[in-house]
Amino acid sequence: MGETSAETPSADLMVDLIISLDGYASAEGWPGWWGLEGPEYLAWLEEEGEKGYTFLLGANTYRLMSSMSEEAAAGDSGFSADEGASLTGLAAVPKIVFSSTMQAPLSWPNSELVAGDAVKAVAELKRTKAGPLSTLGSLSLCRSLLIAGLVDRFRVVVFPVITGRTGRERIYDGYPDVSLQMVDSRTFDGRLQLLEYVPTLLNGPPGSRPT
Repeated sequence: MGETSAETPSADLMVDLIISLDGYASAEGWPGWWGLEGPEYLAWLEEEGEKGYTFLLGANTYRLMSSMSEEAAAGDSGFSADEGASLTGLAAVPKIVFSSTMQAPLSWPNSELVAGDAVKAVAELKRTKAGPLSTLGSLSLCRSLLIAGLVDRFRVVVFPVITGRTGRERIYDGYPDVSLQMVDSRTFDGRLQLLEYVPTLLNGPPGSRPT
């Protein structure tokens, strides 16, 4: 995946997710980041925001993140100073929103709406853009891009909680079999674990015959 000729521009695409240890994206009644974000992690998020990513997201994530960013900018929320800076900084980052129901123009600054097929649009972006692409939340979009073989990096930050009773949004439901080659790992604030991989889609378990 991700191989192109030397003459063809290619933008690397990263699926970037935060998860509980048991594979949930969020949990009912818990705060954002499960209340476990720390200064090292938030500083890293700020550094990542300066790397020139264009973020890809769906309508639900757009509504959630734009609302949180506006609340943080207004200063009338319960976010800490570091959380607020991370959220408000997203307004300046280029974002592409995939939705067939939303209407342009979008209110969140630097947001472009794409109403067509997301997989086809991202494949074209990978062929024509020079800068890196990254997902922002948007679990179904991440799954579709991975299944289509468009993902160059798969990165998760694992939060040390098990939310089996209250967990919402199971991340890996509907995924194909994937082998993962680790290319980076890091621990934040002594408790959060970053894991970054190069993914390869599999037809089935290693050694099995294709069906």
